[in-house]
Amino acid sequence: MAFRKNPTKKIPIPSEMSVQLSDVEDRICKLLDNYVKHAQDDPSSRTVCRIAGGWPRDKLLGSQSNDIDIALDNSMGLAFAEGLASYASENGVETGTISKIAQNPDQSKHLETATFKVFGLDIDLVNLRSEEYASDSRIPTGISFGTPLQDALRRDLTINALFYNVHSREIEDFTGQGLKDLRSGIIRTPLPPRETFLDDPLRVLRCIRFASRLGFEIVPEIDEAARDPIVQKALVAKVARERVGDELSKMLKGRDPLRSIELIHSLCLYDSIYFVIPEDFISTSSGKPALPCTALAAASILHHLLENRKQSLNNFPTLHPLFYQALDSDSTCSSRLYLAASLTPYKGLTYRDKKKKDQPFVDLVIRDSLKLGTQSHFLDGIPLLFTAANIIAGSIVQPAKLHPTSKRVGIGLLLREKSVHNSATGSHWTSSFLFSLVQELVDYYDPEHGVLNYEQASHIIEKYNNFAQEVEDMKLQEVGEMGYILDGHETVATLEAKSPGPWLGEVRNKLIEWQLEHPEGTKNDCIDWLKDQRRQGHIQVEEAKKPANKRVRTK
Repeated sequence: MAFRKNPTKKIPIPSEMSVQLSDVEDRICKLLDNYVKHAQDDPSSRTVCRIAGGWPRDKLLGSQSNDIDIALDNSMGLAFAEGLASYASENGVETGTISKIAQNPDQSKHLETATFKVFGLDIDLVNLRSEEYASDSRIPTGISFGTPLQDALRRDLTINALFYNVHSREIEDFTGQGLKDLRSGIIRTPLPPRETFLDDPLRVLRCIRFASRLGFEIVPEIDEAARDPIVQKALVAKVARERVGDELSKMLKGRDPLRSIELIHSLCLYDSIYFVIPEDFISTSSGKPALPCTALAAASILHHLLENRKQSLNNFPTLHPLFYQALDSDSTCSSRLYLAASLTPYKGLTYRDKKKKDQPFVDLVIRDSLKLGTQSHFLDGIPLLFTAANIIAGSIVQPAKLHPTSKRVGIGLLLREKSVHNSATGSHWTSSFLFSLVQELVDYYDPEHGVLNYEQASHIIEKYNNFAQEVEDMKLQEVGEMGYILDGHETVATLEAKSPGPWLGEVRNKLIEWQLEHPEGTKNDCIDWLKDQRRQGHIQVEEAKKPANKRVRTK
């Protein structure tokens, strides 16, 4: 069965692009214009305020943007902000406290920036600049006041190099390409891409992110430059891994995560993003990663499973609706699944940590190569998805064999496995099963031609659907969150134990099995059963000491 090539999710582009200011934006522009005219008598030397960055782009596309960056042509941000705040106060306009954002190159803050709140919105103020770079760093070695053209040319994309002049209320396109590329849906760099990328290789990833977010096409020159081994080495050498992980996270949380993964694959960037690992750890690996194309295969299958829920894609088998439960209730689930899918080449691999213990290699990639922590449950949740996939794949074939006496108990215990369902790490059994299904289908998918073995896929999906139907018939959908019918204190008291001990964990496991086997059972029923188990010797506890009889002393 051939999958349809992933249709690009291009955002609608208005036929007549124009900037429509909100009431607050209009008031901000008037305040800036009035302040400049008030503070600077000579019109020829007045500071020109321009809104830069993503705001002009988004406004032209008809989207709201609260990211207001003011570029100043002849003034430093902090000094201008202090004067503006004083003027605003004199005219009855309240402003927030002015903060100075210090230089932080790892966060792309190459100049000090002043920021404060006005009319309820945060605005940043910084001067226009030109930059020079060393060959071994993306941090500029020389920064100076620049012209609007110089400032525009140093930016990553032509569509991000547009300005909005707050005085003339007009869009300014100093590269001469920004408006044209925005109308045509084109991703292009202001300068030749190889030069732009070698100055700051992070721009390679920003090209991918905006192409995916907007559904725009990348020009061939960018494609060629991104494949250049020198550019790819610079991406590894010059860019902090936190910045790489941040860009990847934004891609996978965006409108079209599959497109991002497709572009990473087609531009041969997988290893430069995912496989920047200290050699000490690589040498302890249990094997070599699979080919990067398996990441594309897993992401493509996941995409089609999610899209097929909305509409039938090429007769792709329909998945039981229960498997989408976590996606509906957890906004972080989708990006976590896509990131996990992109880590498929490391499935089953381990490395040895500093304590000489074997750990999942995906954990190492997320932590060291991507520098992603537990936000969106990436670091704590994704390794569990791979562990759960191994458990599920081996258990789902014959659910009746999950427990020696009760199929219902066996299924319930599987769904309660900590790696399968654990709210503390964002794991829900439905997303664990969905990811397990993706992993099972990878072996039957040809990413080069986008072809899935229909017969095998149908058989595997039917297996998962049958399991989900049994879960639904047994009303076990929420079993992962099922609490104990007796708490620890009640259990100890019922068994007349001296105190909680190691034995309590085993007894609580028995309680869960009893609850699964007796869904209509009451607390009193459970207490009677527990006492009977004790009498029959099936439960051993440390008994509480009975008070000794006191002798009455007689004279």
